[in-house]
Amino acid sequence: MGLDAYGKVKSPEGEVKEIAYWRKHNALHGWMEKLYRKKGGIGDLNCVPLELVEADLEMLELVVDSAMLPETGGFFFGGDSRFCEHYQAQTLEFIRVAREYLAKGYEVAYDSWW
Repeated sequence: MGLDAYGKVKSPEGEVKEIAYWRKHNALHGWMEKLYRKKGGIGDLNCVPLELVEADLEMLELVVDSAMLPETGGFFFGGDSRFCEHYQAQTLEFIRVAREYLAKGYEVAYDSWW
């Protein structure tokens, strides 16, 4: 058990594809939870896809580049992932690929299960 998170895209025809996977990247999840609430989400961000638009990706990129993801705890979330270079590179790659899909008319989402 633990925090599993996914970057997903959905084609205009409705086909869903996974483009990123993070295991226990709690800092990213904490940032996404804040975005979820800002967009009107209620309850936990768990098994609820969070649509990401270009402005969300821009902000996420700034936060990751600045090493400013929030410290986020949780029973199944593992140790602090804020300063892990692997997670930083993986998240920046997700942003790059997500932008390519947005340009093709796909929807982009973050999804998690814990």
